[in-house]
Amino acid sequence: MIVNIKDTLDTLNLVRTGELKEGLKLGIEEIDTYIRFKPNDFNLILGHANVGKTQTVLYLMYLYTLKHNLRWLIFSSENKPYSLYKKLLEFDTGLVINKIPENEMQSRLIRIAQSFQIIDPNDLYTYKTLLAEAKKIKDKYDYNGFMIDPYNSLVIDSSAAKLGKHEYDYLAATEMRQFCTEQNCSIWLNAHANTEALRKTHAASHEYAGHPIPPMASDIEGGGKWVNRSDSFFVIHRYLASPTDWMYSHIHVKKIKDIDTGGKPTMMDEPIRLRSVKNNVGYEIDGKNLVQYLKTQK
Repeated sequence: MIVNIKDTLDTLNLVRTGELKEGLKLGIEEIDTYIRFKPNDFNLILGHANVGKTQTVLYLMYLYTLKHNLRWLIFSSENKPYSLYKKLLEFDTGLVINKIPENEMQSRLIRIAQSFQIIDPNDLYTYKTLLAEAKKIKDKYDYNGFMIDPYNSLVIDSSAAKLGKHEYDYLAATEMRQFCTEQNCSIWLNAHANTEALRKTHAASHEYAGHPIPPMASDIEGGGKWVNRSDSFFVIHRYLASPTDWMYSHIHVKKIKDIDTGGKPTMMDEPIRLRSVKNNVGYEIDGKNLVQYLKTQK
């Protein structure tokens, strides 16, 4: 099918006049400058193990729900469902779980579950069977975003032996992109860095000398094909052994395919810096608690 030139001209005119619909903003400039929620986008999130990728992404998801009433589906094989709901309750209340009154916890959990549904992680899925399950769920629960956490926890099906792992991963990335378009939702896919990336440390002249460096986009397990196929590519990093900065989660935006609809890559060594609030029940930027800020804007 040939592209309709009239539709293209209409879109170009929207770009020319600044009227092209942008991705959803949070009203938090430090994030909105670089990240937007865009329907149908295939987003990759890379990071070393134990830097808090899941929690950071879950927090962003919660912020978009708070601001825009978005709904999410989650498959997280490395986190038990109760632990995900625990974090969401703590984000919502600003309290650690044992400080939330029982009756309040129940009512809040019911409300949170209306926006966050979790696939049972005890079932084994290939990427194909997981997408098929997500498609069935969408017929009953019309979610806006789907987090898969992480990619390497999915079972590899028999077609990999015929295709080879490289082509198999390319096919997986392509079918995930197609899923986003066909189901009118975004995918947020978490992935780990390869072993070599774990050995790289900052030079002696760097402020974080000797600490593991944030992985490059090409350090993702499976290589650069994931960067190629993604619409947006983020790296989440934390200097766990730093005596001063261990509480900061850094988000490096490496790729925004469509900057016309908002967002752009962060500059080198200038990531979005989220500081954990007391008791690790959320984040702040420059002393501004992000959940509290959004709640006051309602």
